[in-house]
Amino acid sequence: MAEAARKRRGRSDDHRSGDRLFDRELDHLPPDARWREWMHRVEATIFAASEPVTRETLARVVGKSCSIDLLIDDIREELRGRPYDLVAAAGGWKHLTRPAYADAIRSAFGTAVGDSGLAVDLTQSDVLVLMCIAYFQPITRAELSSFFGKEISRDLIGHLRGAKLIASGPRSPTPGAPYTYVTTKEFLLEFGLDTLRDLPDFEALEDAGLLSKEKLLAGDIIPGFEDIDDSGASIALDE
Repeated sequence: MAEAARKRRGRSDDHRSGDRLFDRELDHLPPDARWREWMHRVEATIFAASEPVTRETLARVVGKSCSIDLLIDDIREELRGRPYDLVAAAGGWKHLTRPAYADAIRSAFGTAVGDSGLAVDLTQSDVLVLMCIAYFQPITRAELSSFFGKEISRDLIGHLRGAKLIASGPRSPTPGAPYTYVTTKEFLLEFGLDTLRDLPDFEALEDAGLLSKEKLLAGDIIPGFEDIDDSGASIALDE
């Protein structure tokens, strides 16, 4: 056991030693060259990641005095003429192709795999329920049904869960302690949001005729959602 402990300590010491050998500060470089190297490190780290890269992760590859936000701004400026960009998504940054090239990507792969990382086929009914979950989470299926004046089917909820756009939240304190539903990181990625604070405000949605807070809270049907049948099965309004 003592020998195993020494080996573990040795590996730990090696890791710390390797970490010290990685030069984040780059004090030996002129300021312009130092900034350029930091830009390259940040872009390479984001490019290599399959998930959005957080500020804390990026801070591991640059100096303490480096502004991550300014680095991102400079990288995005250099990418201005490229078919992809760095975007804030789900609490970090991610390389995404520009929407103008979605058709080309679909032609090549059958789906726009580069624009959000997801390929989700949503009906208008799905989108309206998802929107309600996003604004009122955590929320139960019964509460959703009350909002829309029609039963929200388990199939519809299952479709959104299968697409990884929603997940089970905490149990409701109401009788029976039903599960609530909340949106996921995949939801943020799919809709190009950094956090839920980036959701459009109610006034903007009301001005566009897409949502009425008063009707929602009164339990009235949202315009465009009348075609959910009485059995609770969702009908694809946009098909």
